[in-house]
Amino acid sequence: MSFRTKLLAFFVTTIVAAVTLVAWGVSAYTRRAFEGFDRQRSDALVAQFRREYAQRGDEIAHRVQSIADAEATLRMAMDLNRPQADVSQYYNDARGIAQTQQIDFLDIVADDGTLISSSEWPARFGYKNDWVTAEPDWNSKGAFLRRVDTPDAVDLGFLAVRTVRIGDKRLFLIGGQRLDQKFLATLVLPEGMRTLLYRNLEQGFAPAELTDPHGPASQSELFSPMIADVQKNRRELQRTITSGVAPDTNSETFNAIPLVGRDADLLGVLLVGSSRQSLIEMLTFIRALALLVGGAVILLGMILGWWVSARVTRPIEELAAGARDVAAGHWAARVEVRSRDEIGQLADAFNDMTRQLAEQRERLVQTERVAAWRELARRLAHELKNPLFPLQLTVENLQRAREQTSEQFDEIFFESTATLRAELENLKSIVGRFSDFAKMPPPEFEPVDLNELVRGAVKLFEPQLAPVGRPPITPELYLDENLPRLQADPTLLRRAIENLILNSLDAMPAGGMLTVRTAHRAGAVRIEVTDTGEGLTPEECARLFTPYYTTKRHGTGLGLAIVQSVVSDHNGRIEVESAPGAGATFRIELPMEQNNSPEGPIPAEERSADPPVFTAA
Repeated sequence: MSFRTKLLAFFVTTIVAAVTLVAWGVSAYTRRAFEGFDRQRSDALVAQFRREYAQRGDEIAHRVQSIADAEATLRMAMDLNRPQADVSQYYNDARGIAQTQQIDFLDIVADDGTLISSSEWPARFGYKNDWVTAEPDWNSKGAFLRRVDTPDAVDLGFLAVRTVRIGDKRLFLIGGQRLDQKFLATLVLPEGMRTLLYRNLEQGFAPAELTDPHGPASQSELFSPMIADVQKNRRELQRTITSGVAPDTNSETFNAIPLVGRDADLLGVLLVGSSRQSLIEMLTFIRALALLVGGAVILLGMILGWWVSARVTRPIEELAAGARDVAAGHWAARVEVRSRDEIGQLADAFNDMTRQLAEQRERLVQTERVAAWRELARRLAHELKNPLFPLQLTVENLQRAREQTSEQFDEIFFESTATLRAELENLKSIVGRFSDFAKMPPPEFEPVDLNELVRGAVKLFEPQLAPVGRPPITPELYLDENLPRLQADPTLLRRAIENLILNSLDAMPAGGMLTVRTAHRAGAVRIEVTDTGEGLTPEECARLFTPYYTTKRHGTGLGLAIVQSVVSDHNGRIEVESAPGAGATFRIELPMEQNNSPEGPIPAEERSADPPVFTAA
């Protein structure tokens, strides 16, 4: 048997023995009734509940009123009072306000009853709450009970409504808390008494709706006749509930208090129960037994807890911390080996793993660095080789013409210098492209209309869509007209879109179809550029965004690398889906909002983004 099993069996045996002992003691010393105390304690608890109920209502009304008096709420009401106000910007406000005010429910409702924001059910945005508009003066009303619909179930809410009036329009704030087992837990009960809450949220008696401070009540069927009587007569009543085979031992007197809503509908029943046992003997025995058993359990728990923490918990926590360090990029993380048991062997294995990871990472970085320099050297040599050859020929022609004192030297001189200038401009252009890629500026974010950027980029390439003497390329735009503005750098983003379109045009020398789509989903926007060209192999897709890599005969291989750089700087992701003969689709996803650091832009070497994703069609 493992140590964990032994420890579990020991704890279970100890807890079962303690609970059994306490239960036997309570059962043995609670046989005689205390009728004189029963009514007094029940009445006191009922009075306490009514005070707690009224106090809770005042507290809820105060919290909702504080929300209504807040400056942010007034600004919201003024903004919504404007013509054609955008209510969707307040979609998530209710949840944050509810958490700040520590309330369970908060609905923000417009003057016509339309739900603007909901903390408990945001998806009900736009639903009508006609009942709230029927009351002319909510600010003078107190809290009340009401059914509250949530995505998972129907709750019983203790609500208050307050209004913010701007001009002739009102903004309604419906806030409150659940009336459930947590409310029962706040009641301070004398020994031998307990409270139950029945939520009358459906027809008939539902056992699952009867709860105590710890959860669903046991033997809930015993209360069915009492609940049914309250549902029928809507009045307070008292009955004795007996359970088990020993009525004197297991009987309780319960007071049932109906809880009605604002429309006088019965929404709940509070049950206040008092045990019919000798109060003094029960208190004396429970205190003595609780002190004895509680002290022993606490002492034993402290000893076992210390031992477990020293022998098991601490090494495991160190291993977890080391794993988090490795996940964060600290490859030199190590854990101290304290023993030679299974935990010590695990620590040794972890240290060996991190050591090997660090060595492999260093080798991989060196390999990638060498490969990158080789690729850069190859690309530069290829790009510079083309203009250098005509430069050499031109200089040699000039030398031969000078040596032969040709009569046409002036003509040859002017033609040669023109060629030299053209090839030097070509060299300058090549160097400029490499320099531009090396000096990619950090983005300057501002609200951007993505559809306008796409239209402008496509319009720029209209001459290339139908060139003279070549098959035409047909453009098709599917733009989401409801696309909201996103935070982006318009110059860099347009440059990325233009590079994608140019890449697609180069892939269709025999003509075809260029499709550009925009869409919006889950706080992000999507741009898709699709061509009907020759497509790409998986190997080409894997290297497509590598700087200076190209599948074309002419080109620097920087276009798609620039696209990936721009997407990365916008905290987005790019993926390509392609197969030979099936064209290619480039897909970019960008977040709607950018979390800018107050200290300034993040350096390029510290920016992070998801790597490109490649999918074979």
